[in-house]
Amino acid sequence: MYQNNHEDFISLTDIARHKDPHHTDDLVKNWMRNRNTIELLGFWETIYNPDFKPVEFDGFRMQAGLNRPDPKVRQRF
Repeated sequence: MYQNNHEDFISLTDIARHKDPHHTDDLVKNWMRNRNTIELLGFWETIYNPDFKPVEFDGFRMQAGLNRPDPKVRQRF
C-alpha cells in the first residue's frame, strides 16, 4: 500500500508479485478480464472520478468475462 497526500493506494502489480513473482503480467491480465473486476472498477470510478464516462465504460463492461481469443495471439498466426 502506498500513501500520497494522506491517500492510500494499492498496487495490483505488487499483489500479483506476491502471488506469483514470475507471472505478474498474466495475473493482472486475467484480473482485468474478469467481469467482477470490471464491475468493481466502474463502481470505484463512479464514486471517485468526477470525469468518469459511464456510457463509454459500458462497452468495456459488456465485453468483460466473454470467452474471446486474445487478439495478440491471433496476430502471431
